[in-house]
Amino acid sequence: MAGIYIHIPFCKQACYYCDFHFSTSLQYKGDILKALQNEIRLQKDYLSGQTVETIYLGGGTPSLLTGDEINALFDTITKYHTVASDAEITIEANPDDLNEQRVKEIRQTAINRFSIGIQSFYDEDLFWMNRAHRSNEAEASVKRVQDAGFSNLTADLIYGYPLLTDHKWKHNLEQIFELNIPHISAYSMTVEPKTALASFIEKKVFAPMNEAQSADQFMVLLDEMQSQGYEQYEISNFCLPGQYSRHNSNYWKGVKYLGIGPSAHSFNGEARQWNVANNAKYISALSLNTIPAEREELSEQDRLNEYIMTSLRTMWGLDLDKLNSISKQSDQELIKAAEEFFDKGWITRKERVITLTPEGKLYADKIAAELFF
Repeated sequence: MAGIYIHIPFCKQACYYCDFHFSTSLQYKGDILKALQNEIRLQKDYLSGQTVETIYLGGGTPSLLTGDEINALFDTITKYHTVASDAEITIEANPDDLNEQRVKEIRQTAINRFSIGIQSFYDEDLFWMNRAHRSNEAEASVKRVQDAGFSNLTADLIYGYPLLTDHKWKHNLEQIFELNIPHISAYSMTVEPKTALASFIEKKVFAPMNEAQSADQFMVLLDEMQSQGYEQYEISNFCLPGQYSRHNSNYWKGVKYLGIGPSAHSFNGEARQWNVANNAKYISALSLNTIPAEREELSEQDRLNEYIMTSLRTMWGLDLDKLNSISKQSDQELIKAAEEFFDKGWITRKERVITLTPEGKLYADKIAAELFF
């Protein structure tokens, strides 16, 4: 079992909060696509022949690709990898890209799941974020995708920013429920260094984020999702029963994956590698049949800490037996370090599995950091 991630490094415009690698110029799209196909060929042995069960087109904005361009990428993947007949194949999409023609094109590809970047159903909020779409396009794009026969879809929402009142946040969630979207990823607005948002806050053009607001809206999120029958299977991810993102779940479960494209990361269980985050350098290297990647071998301590960090974020929790399979008797050290969090009611234990409580989910990163070896 393995996955493939393909990074499409293009966007129509830059969202103020985004720190992912992308370019707003499509001038070199053809060169990038050629390089992506060449990297797939050069990386054909990375997954050691394992069957590919998930493929994810992320970015950037993969919905800028035509149907023919998507098919060319998949033709290359299937040439060098065995892809499961029931593979989950996702494309990230912006609502403004999903016009009738584009949806028809995507219908003629192997794509069977959409991840739609809605973020908000309020135009003033979308303008504040510098999103390319407007609220009416968000609703229309979801219905258009559903009418084309796609039922497996997810939507992104953001909370915890100054313009978002609790009333507006609840309305955003109600819109998701009314549209019958089976999966939602909801993220607290994070101010990343070197983004336009960080600059605006530093210059006092925008108000800073409010941690208390974010925490309150997170709790509203938990209540609303539970009331509608959604499971919180990871801190930021909710779904109706059985509608998990298989690709993202595999990240948290430590399954091997191959990352293709500039800035893409790969993991094979023993090491990580990541490609250069520069389109020109990526194209140049691949034209010489060279993979422009750095590599890091994971120590036993690295693997322990990574398992702690990822497993605690999920509903499946941290399995002490699995921890011991990485390093013998590491469970006793962790249980001792976790005593204060048991006392605070932030974590709970059932037999050999430790999970976060609802309140503990507010402190997931802090708890994981304190439990690191």
